[in-house]
Amino acid sequence: MKDAEKTQTWYEDGLSFECTQCGNCCTGPPGFVWFDQAEGEAMAEHLGLTVDEFHKKYCKKKQGRWTLDEISTRNGFDCTFLRRDTQGKALCSIYSVRPTQCRTWPFWPENLKTTRHWERASKNCPGMKNGGTFYPVEKVRIIMAQNKD
Repeated sequence: MKDAEKTQTWYEDGLSFECTQCGNCCTGPPGFVWFDQAEGEAMAEHLGLTVDEFHKKYCKKKQGRWTLDEISTRNGFDCTFLRRDTQGKALCSIYSVRPTQCRTWPFWPENLKTTRHWERASKNCPGMKNGGTFYPVEKVRIIMAQNKD
C-alpha cells in the first residue's frame, strides 16, 4: 500500500453515489473526454465502424491524444454520444463501452481532494447527494486509480 493510501482521507467512511441519468456530467463547459486505443477500438466496434471511421466521425486529436467530440448547445457543450429521451433523461448511446473517464465519475481525484471539492461537484450531480450505492474507501481508491487523467 502506498503512503498516500495509508493516510486517512476525508472520505474514509466511504461515499454513496447512484447515477440518475441527468446527463450533467456529459454537458457543460468545453472539455475533454480522453480515451485510449483499446477504448477507441471498443467504441468503434460497438458502433459498427472501423477505428479510422470512428475517429473521423466522433473524435478529435488534442494535446497528442484522442478525445470525443462535443456538440455546441444553448446550455454549453454535450458529449457527442449524449442523447435525451422525451422525459429529458440523459442516455449515453455508448454506455456499455464508454471510456474510463466516464465510468469513474464522480470518483475523480479533483472531486476527492476535499469535502469542498466533492460538494462543489455534487451541485450539478444529483447522484452524489441522493444516497445510492455505498462505496467503501477501498473501492473509491480502486476506481480513482483507474482514471489515468
